[in-house]
Amino acid sequence: MVAEDMHIVRGALIALLQLEPDIEVVAEVASGDEILPVARATGAQVAVIDIDLPGKDGLTAAEELHEYLPDCRTLILTSLGRPGTLRRALAAKVSGFLLKDAPPDKLANAVRGVLAGRRMVDGDLALAAWDAADCPLTGREIDVLRLTAEGYETVEVAARLYLSAGTVRNYLTTVVAKLNARNRVDAIRIAKDSGWL
Repeated sequence: MVAEDMHIVRGALIALLQLEPDIEVVAEVASGDEILPVARATGAQVAVIDIDLPGKDGLTAAEELHEYLPDCRTLILTSLGRPGTLRRALAAKVSGFLLKDAPPDKLANAVRGVLAGRRMVDGDLALAAWDAADCPLTGREIDVLRLTAEGYETVEVAARLYLSAGTVRNYLTTVVAKLNARNRVDAIRIAKDSGWL
C-alpha cells in the first residue's frame, strides 16, 4: 500500500514498485486517516507512508498500524533527513525510514527488507542520528508546541489538551527557555529543524 498525498509522487512510487516482479501495490491512499482501514481491508503486508500527510501524519498512522495491525510493516518516506525525525520514526516502531531522494532501487529493496522483518534505515541518516542531541522537550510540551505551530490560539490548545490557558502559556514559556529560543515562533522553527515536530 502506498500513502502519499501528492498525486504525481504517489503515481511515480506506484509505477516504480509495479516494475518489480515480486511486489504488488494493492492500494493507494492520500491521507493518514485512510491508512488503517484500507490496510485492514486489503491485507497489505507493507505500507509505504509519506511522513507528512493530511489528517493523521505518517508517524501517527504508522503507530496505529503497529498497534492494531502488527503484521503490516511500515516504511516511512520523507524529504526531511533530520536525525530527530528518524528518532521519532523509530520511537513509532516503524520498520524502515527512507529519504525521498534515494535511488529508485533502494525503495524496492527497502520494501523487501521490511517485509522480511528487517529494519531498513538510510545509513547516513542513521549515523547523523547517533550523534544528534536528544529532544529536551517532554511529550506534553511537544503536543502544546505542535498545536501552536498548527495555528491554534492558546485557548484552543488548552481545550484540545484539557488544560487551562495558563498552563498552556507556562508550557510555551518553558519550551522557549529549553530551546534557548527568542519566542514561540523561533521555538517552533528550532523544533522543526531538529525533527522534533
